[in-house]
Amino acid sequence: MKKKVAVIFTGGTISMTLNSETKAATPTLTSTDIMSLVHHIKDFTDLELIDFSAIPGPHMTPEKMMALSKVVEKKAKESHIDGIVITHGTDNLEETAFLLDLTVTTFKPVVVTGSMRNASELGYDGPSNLASAILTALHEDSRGRGVLVVLNDEINAAREVTKTHTMSLDTFKSLAFGPLGIVDSNHVMYYRKTTFKQIKLTTQEMVSDVALIKVASGMDSRLIDFLVHESVAGMVIEGMGRGNVPPGLMPGIQHAIEHNIPVVLVSRNPLGRLMPSYGYAGGGLSLKKAGVIMASNLNGQKARIALMLALGQTKNLDELTALFQQFSSVS
Repeated sequence: MKKKVAVIFTGGTISMTLNSETKAATPTLTSTDIMSLVHHIKDFTDLELIDFSAIPGPHMTPEKMMALSKVVEKKAKESHIDGIVITHGTDNLEETAFLLDLTVTTFKPVVVTGSMRNASELGYDGPSNLASAILTALHEDSRGRGVLVVLNDEINAAREVTKTHTMSLDTFKSLAFGPLGIVDSNHVMYYRKTTFKQIKLTTQEMVSDVALIKVASGMDSRLIDFLVHESVAGMVIEGMGRGNVPPGLMPGIQHAIEHNIPVVLVSRNPLGRLMPSYGYAGGGLSLKKAGVIMASNLNGQKARIALMLALGQTKNLDELTALFQQFSSVS
């Protein structure tokens, strides 16, 4: 008896074709249309197709991500389902994959995939990516690894992967660690284990009113003061280097913390982790002493997802700090 994989379709470029009048890509393909292009996949598995949505990646909201998480969680509990694949737009695929990694509790493989080219383009990569994702979901060694991201025949961990290029087929990279494995000639091969300890922030609700600010030279506190005035639930700041900001941001950061608004710090650099090494005004040590939460080597968009979920569990700054400290733990 063949294993069964549930394929959940959310939209994205994998579902798009070019409009003959506008010459622009929009979602037009149904789940059946897409699967008809994945030749011979029924030789490997039985499939259950689920239409969750048909939207571009940028239309995916945190609320929709949470709704998707509940669908995945429910489907994973069904005994006849051996693995789950989700199709998604690549623009924010890593955010949805990371949210699923933090919220879905199952040892069954959960794999997210997409496409960099639409079905009207030469070299449409959707069918091959979907085939590789399904094969990964079928593989016994994919169990218990958390949510996986599979494109361009590479298998990456949702915790580690990020989109690195606007158009390249091999855009999804685990920059610091490399892929977990590959799919080669229909065979799934793993090279290593996931680097980081698996963390779950299971909650029935999330707080999506979390801002993300990228730091640049000479910035002052006006944006932060505005967010405090608007009673934002939390904010993530992409600081410089090891975790530093211009001194003009310090009054705003202190203002936010005084109003019990959690401030999470990440680096705007794509590689490396935070370290409160500098003691000057705006340096990492001064930020930590002020109550800023350090987010290890999460990037800004993933730290924002984590804070949204964490705020669904607690508003206490000490508890939030302890939660984020877990992201520096290795497995």
